Amino acid sequence: MTAALRVEGVDSHYGHVQVLRSFELELRRGEVLCLLGRNGAGKTTALKTIMGLVPATAGRILLGDIELSGLAPHEVPRAGVAYVPQGRRLFAEMTVGENIEIGLMTRGKGRATRESVLDLFPVLRERLTQRSGTLSGGEQQMLAMARALCLEPQVLLLDEPTEGLMPSMIARIRETVAGLRERGVSTILVEQRVDAVLPVADRVAFIENGRNRETVAVEQLRADPQMVHRYVGVG
Repeated sequence: MTAALRVEGVDSHYGHVQVLRSFELELRRGEVLCLLGRNGAGKTTALKTIMGLVPATAGRILLGDIELSGLAPHEVPRAGVAYVPQGRRLFAEMTVGENIEIGLMTRGKGRATRESVLDLFPVLRERLTQRSGTLSGGEQQMLAMARALCLEPQVLLLDEPTEGLMPSMIARIRETVAGLRERGVSTILVEQRVDAVLPVADRVAFIENGRNRETVAVEQLRADPQMVHRYVGVG
């Protein structure tokens, strides 16, 4: 299977503090790859470095033939990578519809994309004129994902999308990620909770001290739950 995204030997820092160290990652086309690891392992930094929000000081990041590490942060979404950060970062004073329009503007997408995205999240269709700050936590997460998908991305980066959500909403988010795989979108998913990951992931990468220590198929993880205990400290 060909790679949708490759991260090759990447270092990145916050000031003088190095977080990623010779970081390697391969996201295959149409797969869901989960990053698991303890707090501070570098999972969120890996996503921010792919997006150019934290500069890579060594190595390179490739989306197909495009070297993302050579682009300015605002150019990465235009290349086809969408990012839903932890905490969602919606424009709370704007309506649901206005947040979606902002997503469409990034790559000049129109009505067909809007309708396709709303088909994924029918509840948002009923809330288009509602101020996004008044949505429930689950609805806000759906809107953040919908806005990102307005790019029609090849790659979607999700940072803890199920955090703080009720089980019914977690199931909805999982269904959406699985549905995106059917549409050919490749997803990197950062999660703390293993049980939220196993039903939807194809592979799991264990991140420790800024390195990808091991990437395994989810079946292998089910057969050897001790791997989770070793790298994440739970299970």
